[in-house]
Amino acid sequence: MSPVQIGLMGCLLMLVLLASSMPVAFSMMCIGLLGFSVIVSPQAAQYMAVVDIFETFSSYSLTVIPLFVFMGQVAFHAGISRRLFSTAYTWLGALPGGLAMATVGACTGFGAICGSGPATAATMASVALPEMKRFRYDLELASGAVAAGGSLGMMIPPSVVFIVYAIMTQQSIGELFIAGIVPGLLIASLFCIMIYVQCRRRPHLGPAGPRTSWRQKILSLKGVGETLILFVAVMGGMFLGYFTPTEAAAVGAIGSLIIAIVRRQITWKAFRKSLQETARTSCMVLIIVAGATVFGHFLAVTRIPYELATWISGLPLPGWTIMFLIILFYLVAGCFVDALALVLLTTEIFFPVVTGLHYDPVWFGVIIVLVTQMGVISPPVGVNAYVVSGIERDVPLQTVFRGALPFLYMLIVASVILLAFPQLCLFLPKLVRYVPR
Repeated sequence: MSPVQIGLMGCLLMLVLLASSMPVAFSMMCIGLLGFSVIVSPQAAQYMAVVDIFETFSSYSLTVIPLFVFMGQVAFHAGISRRLFSTAYTWLGALPGGLAMATVGACTGFGAICGSGPATAATMASVALPEMKRFRYDLELASGAVAAGGSLGMMIPPSVVFIVYAIMTQQSIGELFIAGIVPGLLIASLFCIMIYVQCRRRPHLGPAGPRTSWRQKILSLKGVGETLILFVAVMGGMFLGYFTPTEAAAVGAIGSLIIAIVRRQITWKAFRKSLQETARTSCMVLIIVAGATVFGHFLAVTRIPYELATWISGLPLPGWTIMFLIILFYLVAGCFVDALALVLLTTEIFFPVVTGLHYDPVWFGVIIVLVTQMGVISPPVGVNAYVVSGIERDVPLQTVFRGALPFLYMLIVASVILLAFPQLCLFLPKLVRYVPR
């Protein structure tokens, strides 16, 4: 058999392993190791796997992941998420669907110090869902708002998916972070518009809450102070060239800890819990990256990425049509494969195609994150939906998926807008390039 045929068989076998519930990281690693052994040699495969795993876990650039995860964990245990939700509710609660819009707003704010979609969804499920149930919100709307709002943690910087994409494609982490700001705000706005329209037409879905005075609104802004300080310190430092992304992550991590200590809102038990969750999440991400690296080397020797890129680039179709087909592929595949694993599996295949069509790799990174946002709320493996249903046991999983469906439509609208107007992603990164250091 030719290397391409072996590669296709390996991809098919890996899908079988994934369908059998084998962990994503080990599925990729096993198939990559086996395929490399067949095409090159068993000795070369063993050496390649050892080197890939060691280099992944000792990579300096990947240290941004545990640092940003730790920042989000400390922020959660220090009660920052609750204060964000309280502020958002003070401003939006009097509108139809105000609590659901406040949830989206709080997810946007918490995403700026978390970096993980499922972690944002888990945090807001414990904070916002009980409030929406108390005000007799429709369970589909309430749970869908939490699951979809949680996905904003993947787009609003700092984002773990952006970090992994940047390292795989050798792009600037800082530019990708900054490129995600406007799309993140666009998606949050689309979510809020959709909630308002739905609740305006059917008030029973999300009853308006009590009105608040302007004085209360202004006073409530102190609840976003810590988030604003951390975001400005991290993103402003990278924007002005004072920090590298890794240094910015360290500043954010120590900053969140200082805020928690000064406010006396973190206990020793909560601090230990933050460290444990950081270690668990970081190891999960790194082992997936290691597995994807092994699998990527297997794909490289099969020449599948090169052959696919050559074939797609040679199709008699305009570039935007090919991009639309790639987005459609991610939308469908995201329904069956974990978001981070999908990025790691497919970036090496599609990245040469995108650059060959002369699309900006930073813009493509934003599109990748956007379509993986769709995946985390799409059945059957939408992880955010599982997180929300797992935290609120009385909310069935199918209720969460039904509630997330209108938000999925808004993500599709956002992808069309960004496909038509790529400068929405690119004007801030281009501005950064001209800022004097």
